[in-house]
Amino acid sequence: MPLHLTEAQLNEPVTSYMRSDFATLDPEWTADAALAHMRKYPPPGRIIYFYVVDANLRLVGVVPTRRLLLAALDARIKDIMIASVIAIPISATLLEACEFFTMHRLLAFPVVDAARRLIGVIDIEAYAEELAETGDSGNAPETRRSTDDVFQLIGVRLTQSQQARPLFAFRGRFPWLLCNVAGGTLAAVLVEVYHVELNWQHAVLALFIPVVLALAESVAIQSVTLALEAFREAGTSWRELLRRLRPEATTGALLGLATGLLVGAIAAIWQNLAVLFFIVLGGITIGVTCAAVAGLAVPHLLRLLKRDPQVAAGPIALTCADVAALLAYFNLARLLTP
Repeated sequence: MPLHLTEAQLNEPVTSYMRSDFATLDPEWTADAALAHMRKYPPPGRIIYFYVVDANLRLVGVVPTRRLLLAALDARIKDIMIASVIAIPISATLLEACEFFTMHRLLAFPVVDAARRLIGVIDIEAYAEELAETGDSGNAPETRRSTDDVFQLIGVRLTQSQQARPLFAFRGRFPWLLCNVAGGTLAAVLVEVYHVELNWQHAVLALFIPVVLALAESVAIQSVTLALEAFREAGTSWRELLRRLRPEATTGALLGLATGLLVGAIAAIWQNLAVLFFIVLGGITIGVTCAAVAGLAVPHLLRLLKRDPQVAAGPIALTCADVAALLAYFNLARLLTP
């Protein structure tokens, strides 16, 4: 499956590109019996995963190569296999197969029919021949970097194809814009709830709502962009998310404090209201800090949930940033104004 796929090729069925030389195991075999079988009847192609099938060739599990090699010899395949297997339906196109690779970041997927019988396997080996070479080098960082580069290239090609198809792009992007619709509606509700505070001193608080929201949204977008870029180097995991959360929150707090001091001073001098300085300072600092956290966390959470962060992270992070900034701003106004 070359990277320079044409639009016509992307519309072809995935069965045109799948391999039939896959390795299968019986769920009742022991690890010892499975290894002996593979030595006696080695598959001609590259082995990435072992697929577990029943007597009717229905897919019931998958065993990564490392797990099989390290399993106790008397362990049953059904006990060491992963039962929840992500499979590509036989009706899928090559474009839809690309989505599986970018979403789940696995090296291969089984292709199954309507009865979930295994009929083939499609992997990323044909995307980059050097992947097989680095895989045997023993250099784990290089192997991961090569694999990540392949996934990145697939994602770029997939994005280009989606952007060239308006209806396809609409279907993928519109649902996430509903987050902004919900966030805007919630913002209107908050304005209604805090209308007493907004009427304070001839609605002076309303003058600074745009800048409070703009700063929070800008930092959220910065954090989303940096998080997406970091996926190429470090990947994503719960540990990686927790490791980066505190530094990003600290950065957000510093950004919020610096911009809050500046805007708060301008607001207080302009309106001749000392209390306005603290309201604006607090609202921006809290809002920007929350925006930075949301901008980092949302892409990670989406990737961990097997969703596309490139399309969904922006709308969700911006909605979280807006709501957090408004809540901080309005509640500080309620607390500090007479």
